[in-house]
Amino acid sequence: MKAISYSRYGGPEVLEYGERPDPKVGPDAVLVEVRAASVNPVDWKCQAGYLDGMMEAVFPVVPGWDVSGVVVRPGVSVTEFAEGDEVMGYVREDFLSRGTFAEYVAAPVRTLARKPRTLGFEESAALPLVGLTAYQALHQALAVRPGDTVLVHAAAGGVGSMAVQIARHLGCRVIGAAREAGLDRVAELGAEPVLYDEATFADEVRALAPLGLDAVLDTIGGPFLRISAGLTAPAGRLASIADGEVLALGGRYFWVRPDPVDLAALADLVDDDVLSVRVARTFPLERAADAQRANAAGGLNGKVVVTVP
Repeated sequence: MKAISYSRYGGPEVLEYGERPDPKVGPDAVLVEVRAASVNPVDWKCQAGYLDGMMEAVFPVVPGWDVSGVVVRPGVSVTEFAEGDEVMGYVREDFLSRGTFAEYVAAPVRTLARKPRTLGFEESAALPLVGLTAYQALHQALAVRPGDTVLVHAAAGGVGSMAVQIARHLGCRVIGAAREAGLDRVAELGAEPVLYDEATFADEVRALAPLGLDAVLDTIGGPFLRISAGLTAPAGRLASIADGEVLALGGRYFWVRPDPVDLAALADLVDDDVLSVRVARTFPLERAADAQRANAAGGLNGKVVVTVP
């Protein structure tokens, strides 16, 4: 099969397009013919070696965790999926090697769900990681409830835009922090926008939530995480997906986990017109390096997706 891979840590320049062995399909996995895979910052951070202390890399590594495609062969013990099923997945294992930037991927069934009926393959590939991160952080790490006032950081971004929509569906009032270019998107999603400005941020949030925030979802870390910790109500909850300092601030450091039930719930939210997914740019598989560069540059109003003919 054709795939993207890298044999050493580095930037987009280490990516190679060429032949790789076809995946072997274990008893609890299915072989997926990949139609699309989306780019996430964690992909190029892993590739650069930033997570080397956490995740072993078995070179050569095929990058990518998000996928959408069609089941072509179920493993011998699989009853959840059959040949021809259209699926999406967050195909993360506990090591780096067998990713989704390829024509085929052997995906454990615990990482998959049927893709939304109302989405194409490109949009479906853009959903799993960001959607699961937002969904699990709100439900598990923050345990938000109807009536809560929730601050979402980078609310126009991938995880943030999902979190705004999900929190509003759960009956929360949402304040969305963003740079100038993202404020209109935050308002479009139904949140109350607040500009990132260290001099004014705390006062603007306090004006909107004078009794304090019930929950804060941090996706950027740094000074705005520390500012947010001082804006919570006495029983307020704080969680970060970006900065371990949250533990010292009394919050929770959260890492998303593959979960087929949660993935199916996201698909239902999409099909029920609760959750929208936006793709900003697409690149063919052989241009995965350019897709990474576009994702790392930021400023896009949606996800970057790699397509596989």
